[in-house]
Amino acid sequence: MRNITKIISACLLSLSVSQIAYAAGETPFPADWKSWTSVTTTLTTIGALPGCDADVSSFPPIYQETVETYCAVRPQGPGAVAVLVKPDAMASYTKRDGKLVEGSNMILHLKELQLLFVTGLNNGAPAYAVFKEDGTDATGADGILSANTCRVCHTGYGAFCVNGQCGTLK
Repeated sequence: MRNITKIISACLLSLSVSQIAYAAGETPFPADWKSWTSVTTTLTTIGALPGCDADVSSFPPIYQETVETYCAVRPQGPGAVAVLVKPDAMASYTKRDGKLVEGSNMILHLKELQLLFVTGLNNGAPAYAVFKEDGTDATGADGILSANTCRVCHTGYGAFCVNGQCGTLK
């Protein structure tokens, strides 16, 4: 009976590990992220996402959803942010053409939470992941930290997002 229990436990552990691997991010952790280019955006100009109690009803819908999404990560608001771009992707980032290079390309760094929301390209398709600053994959299988949550927002605003890259020309 103990052997059967051990076998069942091993199978369950294997299943759990498989589910964790399946939930992993879709683009790799950018180990060199600290050397990426910090860019100025509408978001970084104000220095932080608005607090969760802020009235953002006059903002464009994508900003409203962004605030709502990141407030679900931290109810008092995500705090200070930075946008980082991989040096190889700067030309495309600047053009806002969505023609990024394969791999991880852009990061929304939630500084106070020490989280990196990474956008990349995987076989030509937008790919998403959430990492802790130390490289630990924090991407969820579902919910607010899932790659699908990123995808829904990044594809739901066609006038604002191109091939996973969101923003406007300055």
